[in-house]
Amino acid sequence: MIGYGGTTTHAAQVDLDKLIQEFPDGQILIEDGDRIVGVALTALVDYDEFSNPHQYDDLIGSREIILNDPDGDALYGLDVLIDPTYRGYRLGRRLYEARKELCRSMNLRAILAGGRIPNYHEYAEAMSPAEYLEAVARKEIHDPILSFQLANDFQVKRLLRKYLPEDEKSQGYATLLEWNNILFEPAERVLETRKTQVRVGAVQWQMREFASVESVLQQVEYFVDAVADYQSDFVVLPELFNTPLMGLTDQSDQLAAIHFLAGFTERFKTEISRMAVSYNINIVAGSMVEEGADGKLYNVSYLCRRDGEIDRQAKLHITPQERRDWVVEGGDELRVFDTDAGRVGILICYDVEFPELPRLLADQDMDILFVPFWTDTKNSYLRVRHCAQARAIENECYVVVCGSVGNVPSIENLDIQYAQSSVFSPSDFAFPHDAVLSETTPNTEMVMFSDLDLTRLKVVRSEGTVTNLKDRRQDLFDLRLRDWSWKSGSRQEDSH
Repeated sequence: MIGYGGTTTHAAQVDLDKLIQEFPDGQILIEDGDRIVGVALTALVDYDEFSNPHQYDDLIGSREIILNDPDGDALYGLDVLIDPTYRGYRLGRRLYEARKELCRSMNLRAILAGGRIPNYHEYAEAMSPAEYLEAVARKEIHDPILSFQLANDFQVKRLLRKYLPEDEKSQGYATLLEWNNILFEPAERVLETRKTQVRVGAVQWQMREFASVESVLQQVEYFVDAVADYQSDFVVLPELFNTPLMGLTDQSDQLAAIHFLAGFTERFKTEISRMAVSYNINIVAGSMVEEGADGKLYNVSYLCRRDGEIDRQAKLHITPQERRDWVVEGGDELRVFDTDAGRVGILICYDVEFPELPRLLADQDMDILFVPFWTDTKNSYLRVRHCAQARAIENECYVVVCGSVGNVPSIENLDIQYAQSSVFSPSDFAFPHDAVLSETTPNTEMVMFSDLDLTRLKVVRSEGTVTNLKDRRQDLFDLRLRDWSWKSGSRQEDSH
């Protein structure tokens, strides 16, 4: 048989019966009728021991028995053998994929392998082993084993010396190869592992005249209750959803009216936080106008968690209308929030049109970006939508946009609304063909639900058709928040 593993010439010299009895799932066969045409031999090993320099003899006992460790946390690829008459059917690749699936299903850290470099003897006088490995990686040289392993997503971790001292073709050298299981969860964290299936409910809210604060809160609680009944982890409200309360005061002075609205924000925070705890759901409370200690106004979204904590994210980029009519200021903090259902970021409407902000959040492993928005016309809405969809693709995350609808001509600046709330995904095979997970009917008050699989994000970031985050040319450019650095929601001075 043709070998694609590191120890082909030695497989026949060891006793495989004990290995098969101890670890039958690790010995994978391909049969054509009654004929065995492909074999993958695998052992369980301790990752910490075999991810460091070792020799082939470290795997073999004194009686030529493969030392399978039943408590091992990694697979060790011993050999992949293919019948020569079945070349061209990509059977070796299928066996490698079966190993990867076994590694994932057993929740093991990685697949390790000691890979021979059988063509090295032809180049030994002209280049060092390290230079040979680089040449194979650049595809300047073809090595039947190493080239195959690199094509199957294995990474060379180090050069092993005297791995098989008697191997003249490799001159005793081998590569320590590793395929990392990105879905691995350590046993001690199993009880603490956060959810990987997250349900989001977005409320496409209709702006209407309200007679009191209580009537707005009653409408909010109605939607929170309804979304929570569907076992959602998050409910999202639109930007400035309580703005109709400006109708309760004189609107001839818009600056006075917006300060009047800001006077209700503390009560809304308290009541919505109570709802989050009562209904066991995390609430992205759209946004509200907040009057800071400095007397300035800010457009702020609050994340009211179901454990009672409240987080805050101010809008950083202020639209000309907000600046002109309401004298709203932009915030200066950007945070990722580590929740019980993923790491989330919040950008309010206009902020999503600035690609630097989501990229900074993506650098902190954001899973879901929430974008509460408020747009009046369809062209304004499309700016938010198209930018949000681009952010999902380039940052390999989910983006939830949630807006308001309805016409309230009696209230200044609330004449018309246009929205189609949506959930966007990366654009790859694991997601819908148009990268839209769900969306509402335009300009209709309704609730939209979407189930987000966080595991798919891990896979696309590591093994996607393209890997935008990994492939950035950070040797050419970098990005950081000026004057401040942040980690897991805490802010510290940046020394750069």
